[in-house]
Amino acid sequence: MEALKQIANVAGYSGLYRILKPGRAGVIVESLDDKKAKTMMGPTARVSVLNDISIYVADDDDEQSIPLGDVLLAISEKYGDTLSVDPKGSNSELAEFMATVVPNYDRERVRATDIKKLITWYSILRQYAPEVFEVTAETDDAAETAPAETQDQSKAEEAATE
Repeated sequence: MEALKQIANVAGYSGLYRILKPGRAGVIVESLDDKKAKTMMGPTARVSVLNDISIYVADDDDEQSIPLGDVLLAISEKYGDTLSVDPKGSNSELAEFMATVVPNYDRERVRATDIKKLITWYSILRQYAPEVFEVTAETDDAAETAPAETQDQSKAEEAATE
């Protein structure tokens, strides 16, 4: 999810921000809301790019987390525009929602506040940055067609060598 490289969360500020221009004195960001307010975040601000965030899973494999982008896509595939859960719901409702999206998520390390944040971020991205979900669909299509093209090229090369 290339689009997530330009979207960030800033500790101490609500909502999500689009990174406009990094600089020596900090980062210029634009809020993902109706106001589109531009702000300069200083070098001490804790800016977390969504592409670098992941969710803990309880697997025996080497993978102990899955990228946030994959979780957002799973939510999008399962629920689309309308979520069945409220971020202010009970902890059991939040845990049940998360289990439907990522069945093997680590219930000890993923807290209810993390799930609330995930739901809020999903709603913001759906409303103000739908390209996050569209770009991924295009890259998935390209990834599916690429192996077929490679096979066709291999067959053509084999035919040419014979």
